[in-house]
Amino acid sequence: MTTDLAQPPAQIYAVATAYPSHVMRQDEVAAKAAEVFGHKPDYFRRMAAAYGNAGVETRYSCVPLDWYLEPHGWPERTQLYEENAIALLTEAATATMKQANIKPADIAATVVVSSTGVVTPSLDSLLQGPLSLKPSVQRLPIFGLGCAGGVIGLSRAAALAGSIPGQWVLFLCVELCGLTFRQSDDSKANLIGTAIFGDGAAALLVKVPDISERDRGSSSAAISAWGEHTWPDSRDTMGWRVEDDGLGVVFSRDIPNLVRRELRPVTDRFLRQHELALSDLDGVLCHPGGEKVLSALEASLELEPNALRHARSVLRDRGNMSAVTVLAVLKQALEAGDNGRHLMTALGPGFTAGMALLDLQ
Repeated sequence: MTTDLAQPPAQIYAVATAYPSHVMRQDEVAAKAAEVFGHKPDYFRRMAAAYGNAGVETRYSCVPLDWYLEPHGWPERTQLYEENAIALLTEAATATMKQANIKPADIAATVVVSSTGVVTPSLDSLLQGPLSLKPSVQRLPIFGLGCAGGVIGLSRAAALAGSIPGQWVLFLCVELCGLTFRQSDDSKANLIGTAIFGDGAAALLVKVPDISERDRGSSSAAISAWGEHTWPDSRDTMGWRVEDDGLGVVFSRDIPNLVRRELRPVTDRFLRQHELALSDLDGVLCHPGGEKVLSALEASLELEPNALRHARSVLRDRGNMSAVTVLAVLKQALEAGDNGRHLMTALGPGFTAGMALLDLQ
């Protein structure tokens, strides 16, 4: 008899999310937006339908709604970003460690994804104290992935876990999208942001089990493969512009059409690399960028009705939290008892598609 010593895939052992205390209802946001854009009444009347068509009912914000009525500069935004990001990540990370019944000293490495603010030292360093992590913990901060950061960041955490089998990797993601709103920006992209953006954080514990742990079955999902595709000359599709008073949002109106036209061939190619087709999957976990993007995903991937129910539920109740959103979708799928092989996907700046194969258990 022979023993299979091949290294197993990275496993997810705990998933937690955290949200700030300020709740924003969509009708309240629309009313405040009417004040902000009131100097262009005809323009706002044309755009006002975006609030009803976004698929969003409530969101969470790290600042009260009236904050968005006033101008704010980089120093204030950065201070709010640092304070709230650390608080939310500490809450989410503590919850995952409690779920997995491990101590901070057990964490060997951290991967932290965020694209809605910049601090140096980076968030992973600033979290070592609040989380009581070891000074020797390996740290990987990742900036600039935008909405794709949940999938690509998780993939990086899985790869890192593969290099240190038997040791815990804490994957953290926080996005405070609301802090990027600029009251002086009358662009369509900025207004659309007010209709969909929310704040939140997520934490996952990832590990490649060593031989003694392989039969314990305590994980909730396995990350079996990952990949990404960046379309050439697509920088202007999505991202940030650095402005004097903050980050200016970039959204191309062609994103839904790009999804319909371009995503399926890329997805099929990724699946073929792993001897799979869409028909072999038990489900799809998508980042819900907005209702139009979800509809485009359904058309492109030829999904059955209700296939994106978790994505729509998260969008409705939490809004678009950039990279955090698809992790909230994963958490909801696990809590609903979904199982089997799933494709996890998100689109972000680049223009880039991040993809991963997850086996929900």
